[in-house]
Amino acid sequence: MRRFLDGLYGAAGLLAALCTVGVLVSVLAAIIARQLSLNIPGTDAYAGYFMAAAGFLALASTFKHGEHIRVTLVLNALAPANSRRLDIFALAVGCVLAAAFAYFSAKLAYDSWQFNDISTSNDATPLWIPHVSMAAGTALFLVALVDELVRRLRGFAAATSQQTHE
Repeated sequence: MRRFLDGLYGAAGLLAALCTVGVLVSVLAAIIARQLSLNIPGTDAYAGYFMAAAGFLALASTFKHGEHIRVTLVLNALAPANSRRLDIFALAVGCVLAAAFAYFSAKLAYDSWQFNDISTSNDATPLWIPHVSMAAGTALFLVALVDELVRRLRGFAAATSQQTHE
């Protein structure tokens, strides 16, 4: 199961990286098209879709690699047992918030599909397509938070960026 989850987080991180390349390609296409007096409809919108997808798809991978911003000042000031309790509490609250975010992101994607909601820009993209990346990213982030909560309850230490890069 550990290998499967790590592979899933890695695959989402890879998709996020590809979406970042998509942002670059969209912006470059818009710049080149303007220089050539051409119009490529939707390049700005697609750059935005790719940027949002990159951000949401990278959530789980960056969290599991200890790259999210964590305020450790309080945790480091507490005794180890209290620090662990506070960390577990924070992860539990994070799971509840991530579950709500994942639910409403999935609902947004479903509603966009059901009502055939399309972009108001000149690309007229069905909005469920970019919304799916948000729903997938938030759902995977929820899985990563639950995974980390279970690991912490079993006594494993929190991942830090230094540990994952060594």
